[in-house]
Amino acid sequence: MMLEGKVAVISGGTRGIGNAIAWKFAEQGANLALIATRDSERNKKAVKELSETGRDVRLYICDVKDPEQVVSVAEEILADFGTVDVLVNNAGITRDNLLPSLSVMDIDDVIDVNLKGTIYLTRAFVRSFVKQRHGNIVNISSVVGLMGNKGQANYAASKAGIIGFTKTVAKEYGRRNIRCNAIAPGYIQTEMTAALKEDQTNEIAKQLPLGRLGQPEDVADLALFLAGDSSRYITGEVIKVDGGMYV
Repeated sequence: MMLEGKVAVISGGTRGIGNAIAWKFAEQGANLALIATRDSERNKKAVKELSETGRDVRLYICDVKDPEQVVSVAEEILADFGTVDVLVNNAGITRDNLLPSLSVMDIDDVIDVNLKGTIYLTRAFVRSFVKQRHGNIVNISSVVGLMGNKGQANYAASKAGIIGFTKTVAKEYGRRNIRCNAIAPGYIQTEMTAALKEDQTNEIAKQLPLGRLGQPEDVADLALFLAGDSSRYITGEVIKVDGGMYV
């Protein structure tokens, strides 16, 4: 198994892309610390189902945009598991609108969760990675962070920031055997895209070279590769999973 005996932390790991990544990791032997914003029945159910794989799967409640909560939850996870090998920064939100219509809260919330949350969680675990002389960080960015998109100025900025952050961490910590890569998904069928009308989805699919929207598992497969030893000489990369959307 690719991740046998390893411990992975996944923010936003109870739904969508994060949950698909959690399943791939668990099936390949990883124990999981899943971070969610609230202690809902849905989140508990996700953890229970993942635990049926025989892995140690635990839920941690944390608002990733709050640096104090992030430090606290990182300490709790390290105390519970003893070590962390892989960090997947997946938590993200959208507040879409044209730029003049974006409120200050729309801008702040998206950047705070998507970008600052990624920075805070990475900062919280990187010292333990340095101490143990290994660590693997997979950041979930977006193809929108590479190409921009109408009505998503705040989201595009947050995801572009993740790309710059990924490259910087890769350069700062590569000599410490710590790798950091980013995945840039395109249109993936999750709760975020569920708000699109059927005709909008069909029109998007027509414009993609592969002719369809992606599935969370398409992103999860790449996350698994990046988290495992098969990608041991890859760091600082941004890899698109977008069906050819941005060629």
